[in-house]
Amino acid sequence: MADQIDDKTRTELEAAVYRRLVAHLRERTDVQNIDMMNLAGFCRNCLSNWMKDAADAQSLPMTKDQAREIVYGEPFDQWKQKHQKAATPEQQAAFDKSAPHRH
Repeated sequence: MADQIDDKTRTELEAAVYRRLVAHLRERTDVQNIDMMNLAGFCRNCLSNWMKDAADAQSLPMTKDQAREIVYGEPFDQWKQKHQKAATPEQQAAFDKSAPHRH
């Protein structure tokens, strides 16, 4: 099946999946970035970094803050004030142990 999908359609499907993932993460503000990093090795900030990397690859001007606003749905500082909680010692220890990468 996958080999029968043309590139344009594949790109459209991938874009739809990305939009759905971002919408889901915007709704699930209870899920902290550190938990995502500990469990999956990526978080909302990673997605915004990947967005900026994609823009850079296309020579499109985009700042880190603009990329974060695309993913978070609002300026990052506002999202942090409303939703981000301090990491528990357990969360931080798990992050320090795995530390797949830093932002």
